[in-house]
Amino acid sequence: MGARRRSRRLAAGLVATGLAFAATACSGGSDRVGGDPNTLEVWTRSDPDDAATYDRVFAAFTKKTGIRVDYQPVVNFDQQLQTRASTRDLPDVMVNDTALMGSYQSQGLLKPITPESIAGHDQITAKSWSSTVGIDGKHYGIPYSRQAQTLMIRTDWLRRLGLEAPTTWQEMLAVAKAFATRDPDGDGRADTYGMVVPGSAQNGYAAWWSSSFLWQGGAKIVEPAGGGRYKPAMDSAAAVNTVTWMKDHLFCGDNAVTQPGALTAVTGTATNFRDGNAGMYLTGPYNITTFDETLGKDTYEVVPAPAGPAGGDVLAEGENVYFGAKTGKTRQEQALAAFLISPEGQRIAMTGKNQPVVRIPVNSTLDAATVRDDPRWSVVQKAYEDASQQFPNAVDFAPIKQDTADALNSIFTYCGGDVRSQLKELNETLAGDLKDQDLLK
Repeated sequence: MGARRRSRRLAAGLVATGLAFAATACSGGSDRVGGDPNTLEVWTRSDPDDAATYDRVFAAFTKKTGIRVDYQPVVNFDQQLQTRASTRDLPDVMVNDTALMGSYQSQGLLKPITPESIAGHDQITAKSWSSTVGIDGKHYGIPYSRQAQTLMIRTDWLRRLGLEAPTTWQEMLAVAKAFATRDPDGDGRADTYGMVVPGSAQNGYAAWWSSSFLWQGGAKIVEPAGGGRYKPAMDSAAAVNTVTWMKDHLFCGDNAVTQPGALTAVTGTATNFRDGNAGMYLTGPYNITTFDETLGKDTYEVVPAPAGPAGGDVLAEGENVYFGAKTGKTRQEQALAAFLISPEGQRIAMTGKNQPVVRIPVNSTLDAATVRDDPRWSVVQKAYEDASQQFPNAVDFAPIKQDTADALNSIFTYCGGDVRSQLKELNETLAGDLKDQDLLK
């Protein structure tokens, strides 16, 4: 419990930093980028491959509008953002995860948005706009990209073993066991695994990956309780049943079907599907480009996640465009946002030789599979539109996700523990997280 309380104190300290910024941000209005009011400083959380795509997007924007972009791809985004907040000087525009909105807004780092002020706002669906609404009912971002998890599975292994892609949890377990025990690669060695899991507690991965299973089992981590408040829900019967099923069938004893070291793996080290020795991976569509290059398009397929007792919902994520809490460049910021959500801007961000930075377009006039000429993307788009849920983004979900990951990782690691009592303890911790944000019902 001590580590969890420390994480909450750290979050509270960051909020204090942000609020101190917010109190003075609007009093300045000076322009950081060379004093040029026609240049926007824009940050994205990007590696070099993503950044190359953003370079093309921003170049097209400048050519179209004459507004220049001082583009900075930032890997350690949150750390550097807090540093800039402490100096009361934020970037003009940021593109980052939807799940971070509550954290940024609670720190006073974001400027509220009026959707009608953004040209093309009516081409974004209500579902996407809903993920930009804060606790106070105001919008604090513009939807930019969306995605949902799907199951990626080795079709060559299925054919060799005479199997079909699973559609239920029970079928998934049967396929996973066959992949682990029936030599699907035909090399005569016991060197294959059923499924890949990034199950480390680090950075909340265990909760991130498990969330789809929780929803498919009818469980929730926290849930709205009315009046802008929330309550923890990880002590429900559905949560106990789902976590027990995951522990018994995926991680523990002779039933384990995951890769070795799954519970210490993060996405960067959970490479067994890409390396060719694991048969299934419930993951995001950003991996399609990588797997096409490493495995080949003909060796695997993208299918809907197998359904649990409560359905087939998966984790939906995405990125929003955020305006830093400062004054002076509203017109230019709105122009950039309008271009980013336009058909032209979205197409550029979805295509090219580098990693696409728009997965499922938020512009409803576009179809992901048509733009990319790749029918696999229709599976991802349908999952997002019809069978997905997202973490509550109006709250600061970071401590909630981390505490959930710590608990789940411990449950899956120490197989002899009592799931019900462990989830009851987690629920008490989550209540503390919500209380710290004055959101507990």
